[in-house]
Amino acid sequence: MILALTNVRGTIADFVLALTWVYTLVIFAYILSSLAFTAGLRVPYSRTSDAILGFLRDVCEPYLRIFRRILPSFGGLDFSPIIGIIVLQVVGQLVANAIR
Repeated sequence: MILALTNVRGTIADFVLALTWVYTLVIFAYILSSLAFTAGLRVPYSRTSDAILGFLRDVCEPYLRIFRRILPSFGGLDFSPIIGIIVLQVVGQLVANAIR
C-alpha cells in the first residue's frame, strides 16, 4: 500500500514538472511570436496566425501581467517573461518536491 502511494505521488510530481515545462515552452513561443510580429514577419489577414497569436496571448498574458505590475519600466525592454519563467520553474520544483 505504501509503495503504491509513493508511486502515485511520484507520478503527480512528474506531472507538475511536465506542466511547468509545457507552460515555459508556451511562454517562449509567445515571446518569439511577439518578436516576429514586431519585426513584421506575420502574414497579414491570416486566420491561422491570428488564432495562434490569440491563443498564446490569452494563455500567457494573465500570468505575465502579474510581473508587469511589479517590475518598473525599462524603456522598450520587458523583463516580465524572464522573471515569470524563473518563478514558474522555482515554484514548480518546490511543489513537485513537496508532493514527493
